[in-house]
Amino acid sequence: MTLALWLCFCVNAAMAETVRLANFHTQLSRSGPGLLLGDLRRGDDAQIAASVAVIVAAQADILLLQDIDFDAEGAALGALADALAAGGAPYPFQLSLRPNTGWPTGVDIDGDGRSHRARDAHGYGRFNGQGGMALLSRYPIGAVRDFSTFLWADLPDSRAPLVLSPDALAVLRLATVAAWDVVIDLPDGPFHILALHAGPPVFDGPEDRNGHRNADELRFWQLYLDGWSPDGLPFAATRFALIGTLNLDPDKGEGRRAVLRDLLDHPLLQDPVPLRPGGGPETADWPEPVPGDLRVDYILPAADMAVRASGVIWPIDARGTPPLSVVRAASDHRLVWIDLTTTLP
Repeated sequence: MTLALWLCFCVNAAMAETVRLANFHTQLSRSGPGLLLGDLRRGDDAQIAASVAVIVAAQADILLLQDIDFDAEGAALGALADALAAGGAPYPFQLSLRPNTGWPTGVDIDGDGRSHRARDAHGYGRFNGQGGMALLSRYPIGAVRDFSTFLWADLPDSRAPLVLSPDALAVLRLATVAAWDVVIDLPDGPFHILALHAGPPVFDGPEDRNGHRNADELRFWQLYLDGWSPDGLPFAATRFALIGTLNLDPDKGEGRRAVLRDLLDHPLLQDPVPLRPGGGPETADWPEPVPGDLRVDYILPAADMAVRASGVIWPIDARGTPPLSVVRAASDHRLVWIDLTTTLP
C-alpha cells in the first residue's frame, strides 16, 4: 500500500461514524392539551419516569418518538429533554411539528352524521396535537421537508376514492400523524431521517378505510424512494433511514401486508430485523390472542449502509436494564434500536 493510499484509508476510518438510531412509540399522550406538560413539570408521574428510564437505557444518538403530545412552543418536548439530560441522555437538538391528529376537517369522515368528533379529524385525536411525533438528536437538525399536509387523494393511484365521500376526498390528508424528511448534520455529512407514524389498519367498518389509508401511507415512502415526491423534488440522498411506527406486521395481524412486504423489499432499503433478548422481532405487547404481540415499529436503513448491531428493549425478567416492570410501565410498545456505520463502502 502506498503512503497516499494508507493516508486515505486512515482518514476514511477516522471519519467513519457509528450512530445509534432508535424508534419509540411512547404513551406520552394525555386526554387534554397541556396535561402532559403539567405531568412532566411535577416530576412524579410513574409512566413518564419509566419512559425516561427506557430512553436513557437505549443511549441513542437520534431518537424518533411517537405518541407524544405536541404544543406550539415545544414546552412538553423541552421538559422531556430536560428530564432525559438529568438522567444521562442529553438531546440538545429537538424537532416537533404540528401533527394531523385532532386537526379538524369539518367533514363527516366516519359517516356517523357528525363532523367535529375525534374520528373526523385528519388523524384521530381529541385535540390538535394529541399523540404527535418528535425527534431528539445529539447532532444538529438541518432542513426539514414536512409532507404531513399532503392530500390522500393526490397520491398516485390513491385508494382514497374507494372509501371516501367527495367532501372527504377534497380535504383529508394522507398522513394520519405526520410524515417528514429530516436532515441530521452528522460530523461526516448529512443523514436523512424519513419519519412517519402510520395509522392502524383497524377501528373502521367493512369498507376498510383505515386499512386502505395505512397501505397508502406506506406506499407514499416507496414512491418517494423511487423518485416521486409531492413537490416534484426527487429524493436523492444515499445516507438515510426510514423510521417509524408502521402499524403493520409482515406476517400476522390485520392490514394489507403485501404493501409492507414491498416496502421491506425495496432495493434501496434493508431490514435488519432487530430482535428482543431471547425472543422474536415483535415490538408491541398487546393482549393475546387478538391482536397479540406484533412487529409494528421499524428502522429501515439504506441498503448500502453497514448495520453493526440492533435490538428491541424487551427484557426477559426483572434482571433487565431497565427491568421488565419498568418497560411495561412505559408503553405497550418497545423501543427499537440499531447501530449504523454512516460511512458508505
